[in-house]
Amino acid sequence: MKDTITSAKVLVEALPYIQKYFNKTVVIKYGGNAMVNDKLKMAVMKDIVLLALVGIKVVLIHGGGPEISTMLNIMGKESKFIDGLRYTDEETAEVAAMVLAGKVNKNLVSLIQQNNGKAIGLCGLDGGMLQVEKLQGEVDLGFVGDIKKVEAAPITMALKNGFIPVVATVGADKDGQTYNINADTAAAAIAGALKAEKLILMTDVRGLLREKEDEDTLIHKVRVDEVPGLVSSGILSGGMIPKIQSCVDGIKSGIKEAVIIDGRIEHSILIELFSDEGIGTLLY
Repeated sequence: MKDTITSAKVLVEALPYIQKYFNKTVVIKYGGNAMVNDKLKMAVMKDIVLLALVGIKVVLIHGGGPEISTMLNIMGKESKFIDGLRYTDEETAEVAAMVLAGKVNKNLVSLIQQNNGKAIGLCGLDGGMLQVEKLQGEVDLGFVGDIKKVEAAPITMALKNGFIPVVATVGADKDGQTYNINADTAAAAIAGALKAEKLILMTDVRGLLREKEDEDTLIHKVRVDEVPGLVSSGILSGGMIPKIQSCVDGIKSGIKEAVIIDGRIEHSILIELFSDEGIGTLLY
């Protein structure tokens, strides 16, 4: 009886949040440990199906770096990284499109449907969804795309017909050249185009930490105008900078709020959306 009462209290606590997000769009970027650990992967799929069943419009954006590396290895081609970012030559761009839009995407669609969800697989090439140019930066990363326009119609059509869109992050330029796209960047751009209620970036850390090695120093909330100060103080550094910047860009383009959560924790999506405490670092 005690467990039953506890379960009932959890549902009651979730009620105002279910009402808050009902018929609203939530974009989830899925990656990291939650993508390679089978137990965590199934928990994420169940979370997504549950969100859809309570009337939330879920869009799942995914990468698949480990799978790309595995395929390149099978082909006898070495993966090349510059400052932790994958260098993508023309052949690697084609492999990325094949792996992400094929194997990884369809596997996720299948898992959602195994949990009685209704999913459809898409990629940035479908309907000209992600229109890109070559990313120009301090370091040449090859065929890595910088998103110039998001054509949201394929996603909105899927949502209107009751599907959970599962989107692989590859796109093309005006000449039809395929480009690999950073999944955080793509998720933020898509969420902005959809004017999503919330963007959730799943990663392998608790969120933004005041002390990098101490998870108890998690910073729970950050205003967008506080970000430059966090960079100059060194609190925000390394691989967390592009994640936070993706959230900032998304908020500036119309997302109400964005959060970075720990994908290593089972049901972290539900904890973030449906509990008083939430989880991770919220940007607003």
